[in-house]
Amino acid sequence: MIASQKPRRFLDTRVLSRLASIPLFSRRPMQGNVSGKHMSPHRGSSVEFAEYRKYVPGDDPRRMDWRAFGRTEKYFVKEFEADTNLRCCLVVDTSGSMDFGSGETTKLEYARKLAGTIGYLAVAQGDAVGLSCVAEGVVRSLPPRRNPSHLRTLFDLLEGAQATGPTQLIPTLHELAETIRQRALIVLVSDLFVPPDELHDCFQHLLFRKHDLAVFHLYDPLELSFDLRRPTRFVDMEGGASIFVEPTEIADRYHRALEEYRNKLRSAVLEAGVDYHEVSLEDDYEQVLTRFLVGRTRGKGAS
Repeated sequence: MIASQKPRRFLDTRVLSRLASIPLFSRRPMQGNVSGKHMSPHRGSSVEFAEYRKYVPGDDPRRMDWRAFGRTEKYFVKEFEADTNLRCCLVVDTSGSMDFGSGETTKLEYARKLAGTIGYLAVAQGDAVGLSCVAEGVVRSLPPRRNPSHLRTLFDLLEGAQATGPTQLIPTLHELAETIRQRALIVLVSDLFVPPDELHDCFQHLLFRKHDLAVFHLYDPLELSFDLRRPTRFVDMEGGASIFVEPTEIADRYHRALEEYRNKLRSAVLEAGVDYHEVSLEDDYEQVLTRFLVGRTRGKGAS
């Protein structure tokens, strides 16, 4: 456990202890400045063999493969993967719709749990973590650092985040794709109230910049079930107009539109190879994060 942290409502020390045994891996090569757990695009001195290449004057003779010389009478040098540290950039949607919750938890409160826990685990294993709270743009931002004292500042920023304002997620993600210059694991936590086609372009932009992208897509259970029996006023939490409707009259159209949206979004994430997690606020966040971490352990260095 990282010492001298004041209690946070969105952190559970028992969950942190259980998840600490599962490493957080990147699925893509990272470029760090210290040795770490993650595969680098450069060759180094880890135990993971990468490939052979022909010997050139100046190479370390200790890396020559004499068995290969005995078979081919040619000099070959073994190359190994270099291991480096990770930059993890947490991107938390703080637009007005994230203040919604039909039960005891709002989307933003759930997002705090996910982002705060991932941030803690990353720093605990020696990686750098930063945070961007986004709504109409980048509202608050903290660059990645790896020292434990930095984590306190990150938690303060996360704790003070308020869900307000309209969503400008699409231009903000394009901006982050350009401003996060070194390869990073970008973890987006949002309800994704944006067109899937435009999200697809954002995903492609982030992947083109060599980032590893993970998305936690939050739904309130009521958004999935639409289990409303009485006339209801629907209020746009991002500043738009409100409407008063009879839910039973629009339920079929709502479910068709929702399924079309989810299908388009699934196609977008599959095509881009995004590490995508659809999450209901009813889901146990420890189980959600366990699946996330274990899935990355299995796919270490897959792309």
